[in-house]
Amino acid sequence: MQQNTLRITEIFYSLQGETRTAGLPTVFVRLTGCPLRCQYCDTAYAFSGGQIMSLDEIVERVAQYKPRYVCVTGGEPLAQPNCLPLLERLCDAGYEVSLETSGALDVAPVDRRVVKVVDLKTPGSAEVSRNLYDNIDHLTPNDQVKFVICSREDYEWAVSKLIQYRLDERVDEVLFSPSHQQVTPRQLAEWIVEDNLPVRFQLQLHKILWNDEPGH
Repeated sequence: MQQNTLRITEIFYSLQGETRTAGLPTVFVRLTGCPLRCQYCDTAYAFSGGQIMSLDEIVERVAQYKPRYVCVTGGEPLAQPNCLPLLERLCDAGYEVSLETSGALDVAPVDRRVVKVVDLKTPGSAEVSRNLYDNIDHLTPNDQVKFVICSREDYEWAVSKLIQYRLDERVDEVLFSPSHQQVTPRQLAEWIVEDNLPVRFQLQLHKILWNDEPGH
């Protein structure tokens, strides 16, 4: 791939479905490709294909929506090295930029202006072995850590990592999400309340509003 290009699955404007900015209008830049195969993945259509675009073309397309928030996602966006200069360009343009990453690739080079949303993979994801725990040392109070909970065992594992790494003291938000059709939202909510956890329960609004259709 050329130096200043990325393979892009889609660029679209919608509501942020999760994280600290849930419900806010956001431009999503979805990069193609991912080295992981989480069993609950809802974006397998981004594993391959896509369109080669220059950084200039991407930034121009984003600007057409006049957004405040931009989310760079995937797939796994950091699998493409040119994701890093894209993040810098978007920050330089004045947007509030977030990066959704699996946590399996090094986040140290990511521009510190970017809100890193790092998904620590639970055992139920089938990719727990891919977690790069050194990434935790590169998190700032501006960042967020997400756990997708597939079972009670996943919940207990996530709580153990929350305590072990004192995640609630490191980052702005620790997010617990129920895996769709594996743990009910009510179950997870009750576990969090019962244990008085310092985490934010979240549902994926895009699944509720648009049934997770591409482009939303």
